[in-house]
Amino acid sequence: MKSTYSFFALISRLKYITRWTLMRNNIVENVQEHSHMVAVIAHALAVIRRDIFGVDVNPEAVAAMAIYHDSSEIFTGDLPTPVKYYDPAIMEAYKNVESIASKKLLTALPAELRPAYSDILSPDVSGDAYKLVKAADKMAAYIKCVEEIKSGNPEFKLAASETQSKLKALGLKEVDYFMENFIPAFELTLDELNF
Repeated sequence: MKSTYSFFALISRLKYITRWTLMRNNIVENVQEHSHMVAVIAHALAVIRRDIFGVDVNPEAVAAMAIYHDSSEIFTGDLPTPVKYYDPAIMEAYKNVESIASKKLLTALPAELRPAYSDILSPDVSGDAYKLVKAADKMAAYIKCVEEIKSGNPEFKLAASETQSKLKALGLKEVDYFMENFIPAFELTLDELNF
């Protein structure tokens, strides 16, 4: 009997994990949708770093890391940010759980494919690619806040303000460039978008 591997079937289940569960949402978002947006933004940040600021980076590798950045949540669910960062001990314990979940997910691939996915599922957190993915993750959260506020939901005002401050504090030129040149369009209606 031929072996069956569950990696991609598990990844597909990210669509069933809801984000922002402690807040009232006008637009429900799942982890699969979020991961797509993070990948789009991470790729853009890497392209900006390379083409605007002249720093060598591989946008495709950054995008691949971003696609899978929350895949451990297949096993853990999406722990709300206020809970995850409430206490350093909780944060450290959750990182350990995420690490175990990522390793478990890796075993759902044939052994020959595991090396290609290992660095994506368990990236070097001190690396520049990871920093761009984390910035893109925050940017996607900020965009979610902007869209909720635009739809008349004041529940996201504080989250928007706090996330915007965190983005500015990163001190990344790519993030500042994206914020200045692309974020204002998220506040426009379809008729106002220039295309």
